[in-house]
Amino acid sequence: MSERSDGLRLGGYAGAVEERLRRWQDERFGERLWARDHTLWSREPVPELTDRLGWLELPAAMAGEVETLERFAREAAEEGIRQAVVLGMGGSSLAPEVYARTFGAASGYPELEVLDSTHPGAVQDLAARLDATSDVERSLFLVSSKSGTTTETLSFFRFFWERAAALGDPGRHFAAITDPGTPLEKMARERGFRAVFNAQPDVGGRYSALTPFGLVPAALLGADVRALLGSGWAMAEACAPNASAAANPGLLLGAALGELALAGRDKVTFVTSPSLASFPAWLEQLIAESTGKTGLGIVPVAGEPLGDPGVYGADRFFVAILLEEDDAGDIEERLAALERDGHPVAVFRLGRKADLGAEMFRWEVAVAAAGAVLGLNPFDQPDVQLAKELATRAMKERGQGNAAVSSGGEVKAEALDGAMEDWLAGVGPGSYLGLHAYLPPRPATDEALSRLQALLRDRTRCATTLGHGPRFLHSTGQLHKGGPDTGRFLQIVDEPADDLPVPEAGYTFATLIRAQADGDRAALLQRGRRVLRVQLGQDAPAGLAALIGAVERLPS
Repeated sequence: MSERSDGLRLGGYAGAVEERLRRWQDERFGERLWARDHTLWSREPVPELTDRLGWLELPAAMAGEVETLERFAREAAEEGIRQAVVLGMGGSSLAPEVYARTFGAASGYPELEVLDSTHPGAVQDLAARLDATSDVERSLFLVSSKSGTTTETLSFFRFFWERAAALGDPGRHFAAITDPGTPLEKMARERGFRAVFNAQPDVGGRYSALTPFGLVPAALLGADVRALLGSGWAMAEACAPNASAAANPGLLLGAALGELALAGRDKVTFVTSPSLASFPAWLEQLIAESTGKTGLGIVPVAGEPLGDPGVYGADRFFVAILLEEDDAGDIEERLAALERDGHPVAVFRLGRKADLGAEMFRWEVAVAAAGAVLGLNPFDQPDVQLAKELATRAMKERGQGNAAVSSGGEVKAEALDGAMEDWLAGVGPGSYLGLHAYLPPRPATDEALSRLQALLRDRTRCATTLGHGPRFLHSTGQLHKGGPDTGRFLQIVDEPADDLPVPEAGYTFATLIRAQADGDRAALLQRGRRVLRVQLGQDAPAGLAALIGAVERLPS
């Protein structure tokens, strides 16, 4: 691989991809995609196929909204808002986090962060930061939910609404982003929110980065929203109906994703240059929730440190997303070694950060096309509701004083050796491990979890994914339950030392996150997945250290 090679380098898999593109050219796939032809994925015109393709026009459609977004952001900055907080989950939170971490706040504009953890420690961490830095008086909360009924989002809202109410006129500290006519829109207008932004109802959550769900937070940062949409528009034109399949960037990548998955290369492993480190978290949801169903699926691997060829099996497809201004020399060398070892590799290079808009559009087309290769509907999520229902049941049982569902099957971190060996027994080629951390996202915790992820990968040669709960339930959770039965799941929980009540709700954040862990575990077991729950206790750092020690003691 040359130092500057971009695009797809598929080795022996190139022939299958070329054949798929020839077939799509004959079938007019690109033209039919833009015509919203549901028969690309299903003989029946199911609702998710007839009303979820509005993302195709977003780069052009949202261009007319740029002045409104910029004016809203400018007015907030001029009024002294210094901290913007997205209260959301999944499609409502992932793109804003990418924008916040990639662009940062422009001079004079507020910092932006995302709250998508119901752990009381995470909520308290944010509340403490607001008290110590900008205070609620200078904060703006974006209550973001497509349905307007998301339990986590409304719980966050109630907590911070109570704090803002003590200041008087709390509504001016809140804006809502939701579909038209939702309960959230009704509540926002009743409570006098400073703004309500309606998103396009024909765009699903994981395709919503270029809707108000992503662009309102981006505008608040002072990011160049016009350039972001412009790059998306350029990619949309490259993927236009009249583009040949072989020259269509989205279809080319989609054919590769699909054909490599059919050939067993279904673990798409991301590596990025430093400025784009948060982007794979957005790609995770897009890929996992779109393709992980009916026993099929592509497993996105984000955050796993890039290793030497010897730690990987023959199920990987390595994708590098690099920013021109970043130093990526070491990455290029490692990718070259992986390619020499027979792994397919793709390299996509962004000339500027605003080109994220183009890259998002490329991957949206690609994942939709890969769904056609696999013979599934990329726009539904049939297994997500199960975990929600079981979490609701767990909440009721805990409210009635029955904690049996929570405590059953737990293993203390300090007594884990035998259980860990049993959990890993039989893993082999094609397996993957999923780490589900129902812990507050903190730098030291994330560093320990990243180390655990790398250790498990090195010991087992299995792809290893990592997600914070309940965040991943709105992202990769569909894949875990509906995708191929090749995953083993390690659920990591703790006992929060302090709890926080959710105002107006009758429950606490500790109760909520534990019920979500219970519901997810029950859903996985119901689907026949192998799950090991580890209880860290009240000293989570010590528990994580014990867990890492247990992995280090595993037989090589």
